[in-house]
Amino acid sequence: MEERYINMSQQSGVHRREPPRRHTDDWEEKPRRRPPSRQAAPPRRQTRGRRSPVAAVLIGFYKVLVVVSVIIVATYAGVQLMVRPPEQQQLPPPPQNMGTSSGASGSNGGTTDGTKPVDPTGLTRREGVYTVFLAATDKAGTLTDVMMLLCYDTKEQTVGVISIPRDTLVAREKGKNPHLVYGGGGVEQRIKDVSNMLGVPIDCYVKVNIEGFVTLVDYLGGIDFYIPCYMDYDDPYQDLHIHYTEGTRHLNGQQAMEVARFRKNNDGSGYTDVGRTQTQQALLVALSKKVLSWNNITRINGFVEIFNDNVDTDLSLNEMLYFASQAVNLDPSSGVETATLPGRGDGVYHGSRYCYELDPEGTLDIVNRLINPYNRDLTLKDMNLAKAEQYTG
Repeated sequence: MEERYINMSQQSGVHRREPPRRHTDDWEEKPRRRPPSRQAAPPRRQTRGRRSPVAAVLIGFYKVLVVVSVIIVATYAGVQLMVRPPEQQQLPPPPQNMGTSSGASGSNGGTTDGTKPVDPTGLTRREGVYTVFLAATDKAGTLTDVMMLLCYDTKEQTVGVISIPRDTLVAREKGKNPHLVYGGGGVEQRIKDVSNMLGVPIDCYVKVNIEGFVTLVDYLGGIDFYIPCYMDYDDPYQDLHIHYTEGTRHLNGQQAMEVARFRKNNDGSGYTDVGRTQTQQALLVALSKKVLSWNNITRINGFVEIFNDNVDTDLSLNEMLYFASQAVNLDPSSGVETATLPGRGDGVYHGSRYCYELDPEGTLDIVNRLINPYNRDLTLKDMNLAKAEQYTG
């Protein structure tokens, strides 16, 4: 090969000095000493870089997988950056426990020097535990007809839900009607009333109008539900007509709404507000099980549309994403427990009749068991439960 290189240099009339020999392997040496030529390379070198059609397809498929993997990882990372838990609210001490405090403490339990607020009652929020006020309005959209308080422990994957009867007695300084469902201020005022009454901070709220409930049940194809008693009620003013016999039946949206709103029959029989809240809890559990069932996962777009049209909440998108990411591990069959606050419904307060007075000991037990977000049990001194002046029963 060296002779060939010298001869070609002589033929061109240019005398080139042979470069000094380096001690390298053949695969490095040969490319450097190959003379410039227009001759075709030997067949062996010409076919070395060619790929078979199958290999080309496999390599292309691999490149696609790499690109898709990068997109998935980037999307996941972006979602994780967006997701954030809600801020845990702090609760001022109840009025009967509030006194003059020295120095740094403000009226809201905070401090004036910018440091983390210190709760004078010694209550500390548990990490990853959030409280959510759930409300449903009546057909007119003005009264909070259904009220529940939910406590979600994202660490233990448990949910406690308590129903608060709409006629629960509230010791209001303003307003004539002491029933919880009535009074100005909308859902925000109901949150303040419940929070002060039970001594539990409320982090956020979700309010659904009755039409949204009907739409959701219909979108799911209805639900199977056991109707607990005979129902025979007519209210022409609200265009509400409820007629069902006891037993299991398949309910569409309108029927489920009627069952949820039933309290008593035309002749006065039936059950009270407590019975209605228990039925509403059972409906809620049945509905959540169907929403979270595997065959409904693909219908997420429809759920989002119904949510946007019928739900009002102070949760941000990032906070909703956080709860959604946590709830995938929740088992509604074993991780959800419900209860109704106990009491009596024959109280009279400031001239208003049939107020629902909460039973102190029973209420305290349920609150500590299901919705207490603190690291110690609450006491009755942490609450502000109103008492009736007299009873009609």
